[in-house]
Amino acid sequence: MGAGVRSAARGEPGRRIAWTPTLVAMRERTLRREHLRFVPEVPRGGVLHCFVLDCSGSMLAGRRLALAKGLLIALFDEASAMRAEVVLICFGGAGADVRFGPAVPRWWNERWLQPVGGGGGSPLASGVRRAAQLLGRSARRRPAQQRWLWILSDGRSRDEPERPLDVDEVVFVDFERGALRLGRCAAFADAWGARYLTPEELIG
Repeated sequence: MGAGVRSAARGEPGRRIAWTPTLVAMRERTLRREHLRFVPEVPRGGVLHCFVLDCSGSMLAGRRLALAKGLLIALFDEASAMRAEVVLICFGGAGADVRFGPAVPRWWNERWLQPVGGGGGSPLASGVRRAAQLLGRSARRRPAQQRWLWILSDGRSRDEPERPLDVDEVVFVDFERGALRLGRCAAFADAWGARYLTPEELIG
């Protein structure tokens, strides 16, 4: 996951090889490049991962929200192991609110998401605006900190938010499914110069 979380969101690996997971990936075969696993390098100023979770009505279809919650648990665990700070913002219905952080997660608490039943509209702009406020505050408080913004959504929103200023990396995790797709997350990622991933690419 950014600077560690899921191998920097499947971006550039760290420089040092992590030999145990590399050997597991090899499974007694000849070592190839795709077997290599790397030790993530953490910036000296630390890392902040800001997760913006879409809890709108469309995310209830096909258990998308349940999948997103499971992915968040794994990402929180990785952040905790790296001692990275985390923020969780949930948006849906009429607005967005902060459910956790910024802090280093010591455990996962289901109560952070239980009140988020999913439903209503998809105020993506409210979620991004709330994230921008927190990221800006972090930039003033810890300017050397690396800041990541993760947007977990199916993109079913009419909003057209702008990319926050105080962020180093943005990752769109696209939960859109079905034959008729709008492709909004991919379009946002392209417009923002962000990384675009599916949940399967993060889990795999």
